[in-house]
Amino acid sequence: MKLDILAIGAHPDDVELSCSGTLAKEIDNGKKVGILDLTRGELGTRGTSDIRDKEARDAASILGVSIRENLGFRDGFFVNNEIHQLEIIKIIRKFRPEIVLCNAIQDRHIDHGKGSKLTSDSCFLSGLRKIETSMDGKLQEAWRPKKVYHYIQWQILKPDFVVDISRYMDKKMESVMAYKSQFYDTNSKAPSTPISSKNFKDSVRYRAADLGRIIGVEYAEGYTVERYPAVDSIFDLI
Repeated sequence: MKLDILAIGAHPDDVELSCSGTLAKEIDNGKKVGILDLTRGELGTRGTSDIRDKEARDAASILGVSIRENLGFRDGFFVNNEIHQLEIIKIIRKFRPEIVLCNAIQDRHIDHGKGSKLTSDSCFLSGLRKIETSMDGKLQEAWRPKKVYHYIQWQILKPDFVVDISRYMDKKMESVMAYKSQFYDTNSKAPSTPISSKNFKDSVRYRAADLGRIIGVEYAEGYTVERYPAVDSIFDLI
């Protein structure tokens, strides 16, 4: 299956928190979208990796993505090296996405910055023919995504462009709250964390509202780029 967009996150829930409104919008526009999680989030304070697996499946179903896969890298300890790069390259060559969305270039969680650079490097290397990979016993053809964009996470970064997700904010929140063990729940007896508070849950919506306010819409998601963004016409800008 060929994808239009592959969204990659260091942990299950990274994608939902950061770019799920964009994904829901593009799926509604007829694009094929997939999600790749690098780890199972096994170091998370609340819940377990098995619970997170189910929550990730539920969130994927809510968004309507075509595929979701998990590479099972070590949460907190994966590194940007050949072994990890080759595993991501195999996925890129398998699904041949036009666009890859990935972790913030810098952030509070150390896996986010690592995941960002690892993904970006893998996207470049995937286009080199002399790097050989195989899947199901067959050699894979080289493939390099046309664009790599980095979504914004905990740390507030200045976006290079933003996407209007006003019609998809409720679906974004529904996909986020599929991670019931992670986020705000008045009945939970689990230890509190920086992302389990009501304030954090509310911040997902009001941060999107703030980006929307800046461009004159209700809600938006922001991205940083590795190359200058381009438009065919100045009237393409809203």
